[in-house]
Amino acid sequence: MSSVVNVVLPVFALILLGYLCRRSGRMGPTGASELNRFVVWLGLPALLFSVVATSTWEQLWQPGFIAAFAIGCLGVFAFTLAYRMLQKQPLVDASLDALGASYANTGYVGIPLCMLVLGDEALQPAMVASIVVVCVLFAIALACVETGLHAGQGVLRTLGKVSGALARNPLVIAPLLGALWAASGLQLPVPLATLLKLLGAAAAPCALVSLGLFLAQPQPGGKVQGVWPLVGLKLVVQPLITWYLAFQVFELPTLWAYSALLLSALPTGTGPYMLAEFYGREGSRVSRVVLLSTLGSLITLSLILVLLPV
Repeated sequence: MSSVVNVVLPVFALILLGYLCRRSGRMGPTGASELNRFVVWLGLPALLFSVVATSTWEQLWQPGFIAAFAIGCLGVFAFTLAYRMLQKQPLVDASLDALGASYANTGYVGIPLCMLVLGDEALQPAMVASIVVVCVLFAIALACVETGLHAGQGVLRTLGKVSGALARNPLVIAPLLGALWAASGLQLPVPLATLLKLLGAAAAPCALVSLGLFLAQPQPGGKVQGVWPLVGLKLVVQPLITWYLAFQVFELPTLWAYSALLLSALPTGTGPYMLAEFYGREGSRVSRVVLLSTLGSLITLSLILVLLPV
């Protein structure tokens, strides 16, 4: 149990520090946004680029891991979307709920957690999972939202908007550039490697503090319906699906199997809330899902770490 505390406590302590800094006024209302920009535009891209640029194709291409993780999150997304549509929700709002139930916080929590639990080599599965979340799941959700907003305006316009959004996303561009560098066979120059190492080392703590700052923002008042089912899908159903596929169906190597389970059990990231804000939709439900799944994951991740012989 002490090893679990040693792993989980630092991660959530950084989130708590961000929360307390915002609540006490040590950091202002724009702190979460500005720190988030550093993470998204500098820290995480540097980390993702360096990992891919110094890895081989054989190390990254793990079809069993990709299938286990992707089926877990996409399955939950599809189920939630269909269920909300049957409840006569608009496609845009149903898509946001589905994203909230399946969008694992691989960048902000997953990367530091995997590094602490499984070592630096776990950066590779964490990075692959981040690409699945950002490039596949988020793209599908964007396509659904744009389809709902521009119904009858044609498939090409929707595809153009989604493609443009992904092409401008640094978390998509960085690993792609890293793959091109790796394909060239060149070594990273020492100054560049040092710069990337410094930026990458700052990504995880800044991301966790940023998440704490976000969670400290005032939550909408009043009772919000349908939050706990989404939290249950994220923290219980998705990890169970991924566990079965990773351990029973694909029988992945230990590192990749453990990583798949941990990454699938992560709380909901801030992406769904940011998407709701961007499109001017009601964000109270997804913001509650982010908050409650983050708090609940302290329990569920601890249970997983107790059960796994890591």
